Amino acid sequence: MLRLTWVQPEDLLGHELRQAAQDGREPKAVAARWRAAGGPEAPATAGASPTPASRYLRQLAEDLLDELTDLPSRWSDDEPTDLERIKAVCVDWPPPAGSRSPSSPAGSRAAGAAPVPKKDGTPSAPGRATDPRPATRQSHLESAWLGRAVGCLLGKPVEKLPLEAIRQLAERTGNWPLTTYFTARGVPQELLAAHPWNRRSAQTSLAENIDGMPEDDDLNYPLLNLLVLQRHGKSFTTTDVARTWLDELPAGRTFTAERIAYRNLLTGLEPPHTARHRNPFREWIGALIRADVHGWTNPGDPAAAAEQAHRDATLTHTANGVYAAMFTAATIATAATGEHDVHTCLRTGLTVVPPRSRLARAVHHAIELAREHEDFDTVVDELHATHAPTHHWVHAVPNTALIAAALTHADGDFSGSICRAVSGGWDTDSNGATAGSIAGLLTGDPAALPDRWTAPLKNRLSTSIGDFNGIGFDTLAHLTHRETHRS
Repeated sequence: MLRLTWVQPEDLLGHELRQAAQDGREPKAVAARWRAAGGPEAPATAGASPTPASRYLRQLAEDLLDELTDLPSRWSDDEPTDLERIKAVCVDWPPPAGSRSPSSPAGSRAAGAAPVPKKDGTPSAPGRATDPRPATRQSHLESAWLGRAVGCLLGKPVEKLPLEAIRQLAERTGNWPLTTYFTARGVPQELLAAHPWNRRSAQTSLAENIDGMPEDDDLNYPLLNLLVLQRHGKSFTTTDVARTWLDELPAGRTFTAERIAYRNLLTGLEPPHTARHRNPFREWIGALIRADVHGWTNPGDPAAAAEQAHRDATLTHTANGVYAAMFTAATIATAATGEHDVHTCLRTGLTVVPPRSRLARAVHHAIELAREHEDFDTVVDELHATHAPTHHWVHAVPNTALIAAALTHADGDFSGSICRAVSGGWDTDSNGATAGSIAGLLTGDPAALPDRWTAPLKNRLSTSIGDFNGIGFDTLAHLTHRETHRS
């Protein structure tokens, strides 16, 4: 029996009820009707329940999904999705690249924001003014691609596992706090039985099995966005993104919001309606993991990077799901010049996020925790206490907060950043990938990345996207560098 994940209406309804409660709608009446009819809760970790629902429950789920979408949200003024409305509420929105001065938000620090202190308590050095077209070396981009791959690979075997399981599996092999890839060697059999590795990833991502970078959606989407830029330039539209997906992205390689949007495209819906129609995952992490290329190709121009990320993200996401992508792209664009520390980059990333949004509050809270506590496990425990009771492990809000906390606590150090991001649980491979991309970019040179991380990748990436299968990270850096100079 085929139980296609992330699309069954009876499974989507439970997720939509949770999403409605989070984004300021009032779902209690709908929830009561669903439960009175015998409707199930959303699957806890998997994308589909084990058995199909009756025809009646499936039809009811479809009707209730539509009803929930129409409910008004009390967050609508503070959490817009339209770009112009986002800009209107972001009072520190970064100016265009050509208009920066040393005192402008993206040139040094966000207006009115105090410098974020480093771990030793000293203030971060202010950023320097940037030219309209700051130079980004190809080596920066190779470091970023490698960093993204390494962080993803580190997190792959423990994706979906609870926090305590991640800690136990690492501790039993002397790898806690994390310093290298996970291994099954030396792990007691009873612990492996209680907390099995991610079944699709263990064969390619445990230390003893790594042979090049295996395929992962955290790398597939940057490849797709590279194709979008090659074919349409930086003025691409959301429809261009959609067409590229239909041409190049196998449907089976999509998950959560991306799978829903793909389905919606095939039924004739057009963007941005593809992001909202029966899509309870529209504030999950999918748009964030697609954002890197927008930042890499707009060095020193966080506004342009954020706008590109918005056009990409609105195919599949709304509100905080979109902000997570914009935040990531703007952070990376600031890092891409090689002129700013990680704290300045994160601070600039926040200038494109509506300040009263749930994402902004979560990221600010995470950064404060990272500055207050020397022990990162304490930071993680606080984040889980705050977000785990109400958010799915793939939701953008807690995962973006964790990424920001990891980068802040590690002061941008590469190994420290990816290990903290993965050790914090939730969407481990995605968080490791984004933290690795940013921290790798800040190193500026692939030779600065420890060999224990990069050597097993063998400069080889597996993918089902386009003609990229088997490509090297040096070649990807060259192709990406070429797009930084195109309009």
